[in-house]
Amino acid sequence: MNLQELRTLIAIVETGSLVRASQVLNVTQSTVTARLKTLEDEVGQTLINRNKSGATLTAAGVRLHRYADTISDLWRQARQETSLPDGMSGVCNLACESDLWPNLGQRFFHQLKREHPEIAISVWLGSQTDVSAWLNDGKSDIAFTYRSAVRQGQGQVEMEPDNLILVSTDPNSTLRSDPTYVYVEAGEAFGRDHAIAYANTNATRISFGNATTGMEYILNSGGSAYLPSRLVQNALADNRLHKLPDAPEFKRSVFLTFNKDARAAWAWLDGILGLL
Repeated sequence: MNLQELRTLIAIVETGSLVRASQVLNVTQSTVTARLKTLEDEVGQTLINRNKSGATLTAAGVRLHRYADTISDLWRQARQETSLPDGMSGVCNLACESDLWPNLGQRFFHQLKREHPEIAISVWLGSQTDVSAWLNDGKSDIAFTYRSAVRQGQGQVEMEPDNLILVSTDPNSTLRSDPTYVYVEAGEAFGRDHAIAYANTNATRISFGNATTGMEYILNSGGSAYLPSRLVQNALADNRLHKLPDAPEFKRSVFLTFNKDARAAWAWLDGILGLL
């Protein structure tokens, strides 16, 4: 098994056919077929079902494809770290939940970039599940996340929590029974506390799974929502959003999670965190 064979499998999945995979890889279709057969022989399983409508993964193919993606990404990362430009002493692979990037992940990125120009930086933005997987697979060394759980070999520092405030496009919006209110998911603790605080309020019609999308929605369509104060700073400053002063506020825990092996080599980390 080699990288070419794994990349060929990935290309077949992404394009949906051996013909299109050969075009993407700039090789002949017979080469793609031969690589796939070699891979199937090595694992002892049929990986691709081929029919008139295209190519689809078998159950074994689905399992191997997950590893193929990870191996390909790790190889790309290893190649990046071992072929750094002149003057670079290392790489920080930073993962960040998308909602934690504005005014937190960004600040970390810019502080590291400014204070340590000898460090190359790779940024990965995604969901909590994505970030957890990237840490566990070694694709990222450090991550800003709402998730408190860590695995063996990982460590964690609790950051300043998100302050969740009720904001609206209408400064005169009511606190309760607002038909334009949008519920934005912010973890189990928030869901519980929100339910208690608004026990006698009707269920909301619209909800979003992340704060960034929720904010975009109310800015475009009007409405109110509980959002992290750091996320809405600019919108509050230019009066696109307004904080409703009498509304209860909530906290959401934020964590910096890291792989201990990488952390041990980073004498600069505490200094950067002190600047946030």
